[in-house]
Formats: sequence, C-alpha cells, structure tokens
Amino acid sequence: MTTRDVEKSYSTAEVVAKLRRLADALESETPFRIQIAGERVRVPARAVFSIEHERGDSEEEIEFQLKWTLGDDDEDDDDTPEV
Repeated sequence: MTTRDVEKSYSTAEVVAKLRRLADALESETPFRIQIAGERVRVPARAVFSIEHERGDSEEEIEFQLKWTLGDDDEDDDDTPEV
C-alpha cells in the first residue's frame, strides 16, 4: 500500500456536513467512508478518536484524528455510509 499524507481545505458548509455524518457514525459505532482530496477511505468502527492541540509562536492548530491498524475487516464495503 502506498503511503499518503494529505491536508485538504474545505468550505465551512462542507466541514459541517462531514462532521455531522462523522458524529452519526461514531455515535452508532459503525464503520464509515470519507472522501478526502478525491480518495475514499473506509474507517472501521474500532478506530480511536483523539483531538490534538498545537501552539507555536504565531499560530495554533486543532486536529481531529481517527487512528486504526489495518486488518482483515478493513475491506471496502459498499454498504458503509460515506461521510
């Protein structure tokens, strides 16, 4: 598998829609797919959610992260909702 590290900016409306669907998937503890910069990624229900805060001399950053290890249950599933 190829490594990937992408940061994509979205409009406020797009972020709000993605966060609403993400919250629904997290609350129901179900896997979901999200499209980021043109690539669809399947996130399993077992993903761990964290929030990171960074502060530098001239800026601050908050990152919402989902992490998981790759495994057999990560296969693409067309029934998985897209966020």
